Amino acid sequence: MGQGHIPVLVDEVIQFLQPKNHGFYVDGTVGLGGHAAVILQKSAPEGFLLGIDLDVEALAIAEERLHKYKERVTFVGDNFAHLDQLPQLHRSRDSQETTVRQVDGILLDLGVSSLQLDTPTRGFSFNHSGPLDMRMDASQALSAAHVVNRHPEDALATIFTQLGQERWSKKIARQIVHARRRKPISTTGQLAEIVLEAIPPKSTGWRIHPATRVFQALRIYINDELKNLHSGIHCAASALKPGGRLCIISFHSLEDRIVKEQFRALSRACICPPKAPICMCQHTPTLEILTKRPIIPTPDEIRRNPRSRSAKLRVAMKIHESKTPD
Repeated sequence: MGQGHIPVLVDEVIQFLQPKNHGFYVDGTVGLGGHAAVILQKSAPEGFLLGIDLDVEALAIAEERLHKYKERVTFVGDNFAHLDQLPQLHRSRDSQETTVRQVDGILLDLGVSSLQLDTPTRGFSFNHSGPLDMRMDASQALSAAHVVNRHPEDALATIFTQLGQERWSKKIARQIVHARRRKPISTTGQLAEIVLEAIPPKSTGWRIHPATRVFQALRIYINDELKNLHSGIHCAASALKPGGRLCIISFHSLEDRIVKEQFRALSRACICPPKAPICMCQHTPTLEILTKRPIIPTPDEIRRNPRSRSAKLRVAMKIHESKTPD
């Protein structure tokens, strides 16, 4: 599937990022390089891109795909939440001092990639039975199999409720614990069947597969996605130069809520207590929100790429360095 990957909302991302010659851009979830290729094309001949991804398999494909831009792109196997710590974002003035290289634009395309969904051995999808894994970083210890087979029933129910918004979380957790007493749950196919067995028959006529929310919840939990998103937004806002743009594509309401709330917090001019009669904080907002409502795919894009249907793009622009007087 690698070379056939279709980037989501690419025209809209480019419209807001406004790539330019000599610009410095970060694709914090470079994946298979779909968005990165267009950013590099639009920032020719001397724009530079830093491509970050936890998935080393995806990075290898992106590096091959973007080979013709090899002088203008660097790849890093890491989490975008660590953006401010990457040596590629720091440059030395002299032997005593380093400065942070400010960025013209940052893209975060959240969620699971087509490569991960379509590769059964990665264990992300119930459509292709494979090992129950779901790790974006294959080197980490915690896997979906460990969580499903070791976590207590109440902990599983909490994960499914809070991270999957699953209404049948308690029944599903109980069914999982019952099933694993007989034998370990080791494949995505097994888990999907257990979820189906747990849900009352009258509730299975859903628009999405009944296991969708459980798989989403496990993936988010295992990869600590929401915490990383929160940290990543603040790192990205700090790394941008004034006028730089931050584009974030989310695929479910938990992600979108965090993006919306963090953009609002970082664009707030006053942080005084709500009951304060006048503003005394002299706080300076960091961002200006450019999308009052999220941008969603057109019907034509959804026809061409059904996986784009739940995508939402929010964009903010850096206006000041964050500053609150003592």
